[in-house]
Amino acid sequence: MAKRPYSSKFGNRFMNSVQQQDIVILGGGAAGWIAAGLLARKTDRRQTRITVVESEEIGIIGVGEATVPVLAHCNALLGIDEYDFIRRTQGTFKLGIEFCDWGVVGNRHFHAFSDYGHQVEGVSTHHYWLRLRQAGEAHPIDDYSFAYAVAKNNRFAPGDPQNARYHYAYHFDAALYARYLREVATGLGVQRIEGRMTHVDLDSESGHITAIHLADGRKVPGDLFLDCTGFASELLGKALNTPFVDWSHWLLCNSAMAVPAMRTGAALPFTRSTAHAGGWRWTIPLQHRSGHGMVYNSDLWSDEAARDALLGAIDGEPLAEPRVFRFTSGHRKAFWNRNCIGIGFASSFLEPLESTGLQLIVMGVLKLLQFFPEKTINPVLRDEYNRISTREIERIRDFIIAHYYLSRRPEPLWAACRDIEIPDSLRHKLEVWNASGQVSLGDLESYMEPSWLAILLGNGAVPARHAVAADLHPLEQIKKGMDLRREEIRRSAQTVMSHQEFIDRHCKAASERPQAEAGTA
Repeated sequence: MAKRPYSSKFGNRFMNSVQQQDIVILGGGAAGWIAAGLLARKTDRRQTRITVVESEEIGIIGVGEATVPVLAHCNALLGIDEYDFIRRTQGTFKLGIEFCDWGVVGNRHFHAFSDYGHQVEGVSTHHYWLRLRQAGEAHPIDDYSFAYAVAKNNRFAPGDPQNARYHYAYHFDAALYARYLREVATGLGVQRIEGRMTHVDLDSESGHITAIHLADGRKVPGDLFLDCTGFASELLGKALNTPFVDWSHWLLCNSAMAVPAMRTGAALPFTRSTAHAGGWRWTIPLQHRSGHGMVYNSDLWSDEAARDALLGAIDGEPLAEPRVFRFTSGHRKAFWNRNCIGIGFASSFLEPLESTGLQLIVMGVLKLLQFFPEKTINPVLRDEYNRISTREIERIRDFIIAHYYLSRRPEPLWAACRDIEIPDSLRHKLEVWNASGQVSLGDLESYMEPSWLAILLGNGAVPARHAVAADLHPLEQIKKGMDLRREEIRRSAQTVMSHQEFIDRHCKAASERPQAEAGTA
């Protein structure tokens, strides 16, 4: 009698010894389905069973249309074909954010997903730029960004992945992306339950969530719960009473108004953020329309004034009435409390500037995978997850505050932003910058030196000095080298195909117009 293969016998023994863990994700949208897909991809499905509970009645907030490059990494982890994703979500590509009228009216600068060229003998480009500026050279720092040279000419191509001169992100329809992610996750074995939660069961001793109850009487038990219910924070905030750390004294905007419109002209490969008297406005180009929105402080600027400014600035015909939502920037004191992790707006929200919504979702899930618990949760893992999450969002908070704090505009909002007592961590960074031209980066920074340079120099925060190593070469030699660099960037950018041509050739969407949603810059 033939023996069974050893691997089969071992596999059966292993399966019998595994204690399956039930992961329940409350809420769909991008947060719920990104979490479901990544967990399905990166955990052993013999040990985890993943269920998403969502209600079509609730719908989603249409934020997140403009993203940062981490989403490309997320999609790759999910096994998503980039061109199919762009087609299915009416997407376009994003090389950065153009800031108009920030700092002072008439100012224009670009936060690119790239650097300003390679260092020379260990010295960053901006130090040579500072030396030339001191000598009277007037070329803007953006002239040394290859991504900006490509973007301003409305061009795009992915480039060599092994030697990319810039990274890129996407603009897309948030509702279509959520549906697309649902397909991906359910294809990986994630179970979906349609239903609206009414209440939860808590263990009398540990306080852990043991099950959620739905309006139709069903009960969904679990071992680990992910709260993806957005601002409602049904589990982390309400069921577990996790306190909220309010940052509205640093980030003064508390309202956003969004409206889709017919797109006029070619789809630009960047998001545009335009400052106004009472806030700022985003413009996000998709294949089938444009997304527009206004961010403001409702105590300093009325909804009516924001609406008039928003609609008055749109070129294309609005496709719906502007929609308002209120928010408070900050985070739950614990991102992971007991056996519940908040993902996305359920645990934290930073105002829409710099497209942090989806960034925080992806980062939250990737950290969960790094510290993924067994059925019995080790508090060491939970505490480390919370420590890292808090430090990361504090660093991002400082980056966003800097956009406002550096402004020299005279209007009430901008004057108030200059008058705040900024966090010590940001004050230290600005003091080091002003004294040395160095960007003092701490641990767990999401925005590295090039991003800080774009905002600091773009808003006219020129430091008192440059690195001494930038003085080692004669000024004429530096000028010649920087001239050659600018010319090479200009010439190389001209060889890149147009953004529209790239989309038409590789990932043009179907012509039908899907349901319109809002967006963020």
